[in-house]
Amino acid sequence: MLEEGLPTIPKGDYPLIDADPHFSRVIRYFRFSDIGIWAAITASAPLLVGLMDYNKYTQISRGVQGTLKGFLVAARQRRSMFGPAPSLFLGAVGGFLIAYQRSSYRFLGYSENAREQAQDLEELSKRAKAGLPIYGESALTPELQKIAASYSRLAVFKFSVFPLFNFVNHPYHGVDTSKYFK
Repeated sequence: MLEEGLPTIPKGDYPLIDADPHFSRVIRYFRFSDIGIWAAITASAPLLVGLMDYNKYTQISRGVQGTLKGFLVAARQRRSMFGPAPSLFLGAVGGFLIAYQRSSYRFLGYSENAREQAQDLEELSKRAKAGLPIYGESALTPELQKIAASYSRLAVFKFSVFPLFNFVNHPYHGVDTSKYFK
C-alpha cells in the first residue's frame, strides 16, 4: 500500500483534501480572512511590545515614586530592547505561521473547506486531463519522497515548536486520486 509507514491523519469534521499539501498550494489557497489575520498580527506586534515596555517602566518608576531617583531610573531604562522594526518582523513571521496553519487545517478537514474542495478538484482535474502528474514531478527517489512526506505530514500541528513545510512533490497525500480522472 502506498501510505504504509506514514503517520495517520486524525479524522476531522470535514472531508480531507490533502494530508500533506505542498507549501505553494497552501499559500495559493489562503483566504482573505487568513491574510487579514496575518496583517492584524503584524500590525499589532509593535503595539503590544510598546504596551509591555510602558507597563514595565511604569512599574519601575512606581517603586520609588515621587523621587528624583525614580524618575531617572525610569527614563534611563525606557529604551526598549525591541524597537518597531524587530517587533514588526516577529509579528509578520508569527502572523504568517498562523495564516499558514489555518489554511492547512482546511486541507486536513479540521475547519470548513467547501471552497478549497472545489478549487482542488478543478486544479488537479486539469492536471490529470493534461496528462501531468497530479502532485507534480520530483527529482527525489521514491524512498526520499516517502521520508520527506513522513517528516512534513503532521508538522502543521507542531508549528509552535518547529515550523516545517512540505517543499517536496510526492504521491503520499492520503486521498483517492481517481476522482481527478473522471
